[in-house]
Amino acid sequence: MKFLNRLERRFGRYAIPNLMKYIVGIFILGLALGILPNNAMAYFLSLDFPSIMKGQVWRIITWIIPISSMQGILFWAISVYVYYIIGNALENTWGAFRFNLFFFTSILFNILSALITFMITGVSISPGLDFICGMMFFAFAATYPNMEFRLYFLIPIKAKYIAWLQGAIYIYTVFKYIVSGQAIMIIPLIVSFGSFLIFFFATRNYRRISPSEYKRKATYRKQMHEGKNSGNVTQFRGKNVITRHKCAVCGRTELDNDQLEFRFCSKCDGNYEYCMDHLFTHEHVKNSQN
Repeated sequence: MKFLNRLERRFGRYAIPNLMKYIVGIFILGLALGILPNNAMAYFLSLDFPSIMKGQVWRIITWIIPISSMQGILFWAISVYVYYIIGNALENTWGAFRFNLFFFTSILFNILSALITFMITGVSISPGLDFICGMMFFAFAATYPNMEFRLYFLIPIKAKYIAWLQGAIYIYTVFKYIVSGQAIMIIPLIVSFGSFLIFFFATRNYRRISPSEYKRKATYRKQMHEGKNSGNVTQFRGKNVITRHKCAVCGRTELDNDQLEFRFCSKCDGNYEYCMDHLFTHEHVKNSQN
């Protein structure tokens, strides 16, 4: 956690906000390219290391474009929508930097696993963006295990049960590769799952933040950006400074100690933020009409 905090302080300004909008754009691009006859673009964009060594370096990036056909457009639309929802949920929970780091680290891990497999077997494997989004769902289920999805828009199923089922499918796939003498093919599965485990243990405390805080946090960030949140104006080195965080109890900000962590309280009426020393000990603020 401390390591991620240090990374965020140093590189957080380079994070891409609303990353899922761009990922959805990649899915749409893949659907458009799938219209071409004979699936011509699928091989041309895949992660093929012999071709990369011949100068086709674009393949290092373009393999994440999922080439799709129009035949399963309804299932495709539902899948992309679900990916968009869970991706936004993770970004709002972890923050843009951590979500960016998770996504791009997953891409890097998949490239490395494919390279290792190629060096051992001589076979190029192109995992695809769907595989990365599968790891993203594991991260979502670990963060919000009791969040419900509607199967066929009717049957409620909690995210943790879907994740267990998906995990069982991965285990079966690993077992099948081992039995068939293709154990080397499990490397991409293990490495990709490792990226999820790293971020799960590094961000598991973020489960305390409720999804109902998304809108409240977004409004707060907008107010801070526009400089209209006068409650977060403090004196720092003789100047009035608008801080990003401020505890509603003790008044401490990130300027007092860059190691401090702040959270919004879901039980208070309004945008009340607290440091970790007062998050669980403060008196909840309630509006008089309530």
